[in-house]
Amino acid sequence: MTEALHIRPPLKLMIAAPRGFCAGVDRAIVIVERAIEKYGAPVYVRHEIVHNKYVVDSLKAKGAIFIEELEQVPDGMPVVFSAHGVPKSVPAQATERDLPFLDATCPLVSKVHRQAERQVEAGRHILFIGHKGHPEVIGTFGQVPEGTMSLIETVEDAEAFTPTDPDNLSFLTQTTLSVDDTAAIVAALHSRFPTILAPKGEDICYATSNRQAAVKAITTACDAILVIGAPNSSNSLRLVEVAEREGTLARLIQRADEIDFDWLANVTTLGLTAGASAPEILVREVVDRLSERFTITEEQVETATESISFKLPRSLETV
Repeated sequence: MTEALHIRPPLKLMIAAPRGFCAGVDRAIVIVERAIEKYGAPVYVRHEIVHNKYVVDSLKAKGAIFIEELEQVPDGMPVVFSAHGVPKSVPAQATERDLPFLDATCPLVSKVHRQAERQVEAGRHILFIGHKGHPEVIGTFGQVPEGTMSLIETVEDAEAFTPTDPDNLSFLTQTTLSVDDTAAIVAALHSRFPTILAPKGEDICYATSNRQAAVKAITTACDAILVIGAPNSSNSLRLVEVAEREGTLARLIQRADEIDFDWLANVTTLGLTAGASAPEILVREVVDRLSERFTITEEQVETATESISFKLPRSLETV
């Protein structure tokens, strides 16, 4: 009878791929690590380098100090700007104070910044599709003069917006949005403003699109899905939404200790993925925790192969 109580029920794990770190996150973390090697600890980092507590705590242990404003950086100390990008005023302030700084902005976010500058130079008003208050949105708005860009968060916003010159518009998007939600907003903009200029190439980054497609590929076979990521991680939250939109229960957790086993009571097939800021070690931690309660069978479902990498700032290449 005692042995029967310890029999672990079977649980099939369908692990989505691609998942976890993207090239921009990898690059940002290495920039902080190389900066600490070059300058010595501490190195200051403006805003969380990426939205993941495990990553942030790991970098703190190596000598990074995370702050929100440059006023918190002592004179002469090096500072790194986060992967989400910053307004132009931030590097300008660092230069004014003679602070050594490194920009860890994801190159795909920087691409959006350059497009914004070009559209404003061409005299177009930009409709920026994104989430109010997100660091990437704040950083992008900070690339252009005030009043030259308007935020569009929903289809309703797109339908309500009244431009001064409807024939002189363009749109850009945050890189970590829901592919489906954004498509609906873009369709509404094209319907209202047939001459609106679209961005060159897709603004939603490859990693965001790939991770959402990977979740879609496993939803019909799963009773529920766990997404590993931070509650302030836009791309992780979108993965939960994608699963729920497909009709599958989904929850966001940061670490294995947040698993609600009561929630898994009737689950026999569980999907598992991780947002672009979550390292693979957290995926294995979750699998190990589940193995304490279940007899696990793992199946990886791969929908795309990622081989993209981004160069480091030249000043760090030899560190």
